[in-house]
Amino acid sequence: KYCHIRLAGSKDPRAYFKTKTWWLGLFLMLLGELGVFASYAFAPLSLIVPLSAVSVIASAIIGIIFIKEKWKPKDFLRRYVLSFVGCGLAIVGTYLLVTFAPNSHEKMTGENITRHLVSWPFLLYMLVEIILFCLLLYFYKERNANSIAVILLLVALLGSMTVVTVKAVAGMLVLSIQGNLQLDYPIFYVMFVCMVATAVYQAAFLSQASQMYDSSLIASVGYILSTTVAITAGAVFYLDFLGEDVLHICMFALGCLIAFLGVFLITRNRKKSIPFEPYISMDAMPGMQNMHDKGMTVQPDLKASFSYGALENNDNISEIYTPATLPIMQEEHGSRSASGVPYRVLEHTKKE
Repeated sequence: KYCHIRLAGSKDPRAYFKTKTWWLGLFLMLLGELGVFASYAFAPLSLIVPLSAVSVIASAIIGIIFIKEKWKPKDFLRRYVLSFVGCGLAIVGTYLLVTFAPNSHEKMTGENITRHLVSWPFLLYMLVEIILFCLLLYFYKERNANSIAVILLLVALLGSMTVVTVKAVAGMLVLSIQGNLQLDYPIFYVMFVCMVATAVYQAAFLSQASQMYDSSLIASVGYILSTTVAITAGAVFYLDFLGEDVLHICMFALGCLIAFLGVFLITRNRKKSIPFEPYISMDAMPGMQNMHDKGMTVQPDLKASFSYGALENNDNISEIYTPATLPIMQEEHGSRSASGVPYRVLEHTKKE
């Protein structure tokens, strides 16, 4: 984002991918994702997934430092107080998550993953998820249910399978690097294919959602839905909360709720985009009287009309917009004394 803003404010003709800043950002992003991928091999899934709130907090702080927006002192509280409150709540929620998260973690061997994969709780969970995914996909594709909850719930269901397979693949790779080879198990390649497939379709649905809804809304709603479904999948597949007492589970759930509220407050305080107006409001010019106060407009706002001063050929337009006509004077043939008319009217039949 910083690279794009610098290029937009300068006369540099280079493309964004030819700048050192963009490549540095891409390298740091890939390095961070690699670290997240490796972390799945060393900690429970229910702990790692909610910690993505840390990236939201870091993005808000780094964005203020690098992407300097112009604001007036009187607008500071109105624009940034909710972001600061959200950051505070997200930090408190993250502390509760780390403190009361499950501590049990087993090695991701081929035998353990196969045992979890064929267990009846996970098979029942997979059956419910497949049915729910098919129903949502049917309403989205056939019934045009383009609600953000429907699209992001599809993303969350795919994302739950992505994090489950990522943890399996990362754990088996780490064990293989440490000397306990796990790449000869077929379950590794099954998990790898599922990881790639679910990640690709998840990105496709996110791309469709980004074309219809604001990015801040997608970030907040997507974080809440994806985290909830992913924690559920981790609890069913890897049995993260097995042996945990009720107090730790309740405090962990409270930390999730506080983190959800913090992320929502951070993302909801973004600047709204200004919609495009298809006509010029003449009364907005300096020195012109405001005609909207009297219930009139200088130029009618017709749908699908993007040309200034042009009206659509619509028979349903009220008579107030009917163009004025000049009186027609019929020409008298054969009369030389008739006075000349300013124009001549030719009558045509409907067929002509």
